[in-house]
Amino acid sequence: MSGFGHYARTADELEREIYKRGLALGLDWDDQTRMRELARQALSAEPGGVMKLLRSPVRQDKLTGELFALADLMLDTMRQSAQIGVHTSGGKAWKAFGRALYQESEGLGEGTAESLGTPSR
Repeated sequence: MSGFGHYARTADELEREIYKRGLALGLDWDDQTRMRELARQALSAEPGGVMKLLRSPVRQDKLTGELFALADLMLDTMRQSAQIGVHTSGGKAWKAFGRALYQESEGLGEGTAESLGTPSR
C-alpha cells in the first residue's frame, strides 16, 4: 500500500497545524468541555462562517477559523482514505477535537463533515 502514504503524511501535517492553532488559542486538548464548546461553535457556523472568521482582524477569530478549516480538511482526508480502504488517523489534538465534533454532531443529529461552515466542494 505504498501508493497511499500521502494520506498518512497529509494527516500528520494537518495534525501539526491543528496542534499549533490550538497552542496559539491556549487550548488544553484534555479539556473535554472546551473541546465540545469549540465543536458546537464549528457545527453551528452558518455557511461561510469559517471564511468570516478567517477574514476577521481579531487574531483569536482568525486562529479559530483556521482550526475549523484544518478540521474540515482532516475530515476530508479521512473520508477519502476510508473510501479506498485505508485507515488514517490523527494525533492527540485531532483525536480530542474530532471526538468532540463527533459527539456534538450526534447531539445535533447531523453529519460532521458537511456542518463545519466551510464552502462545499
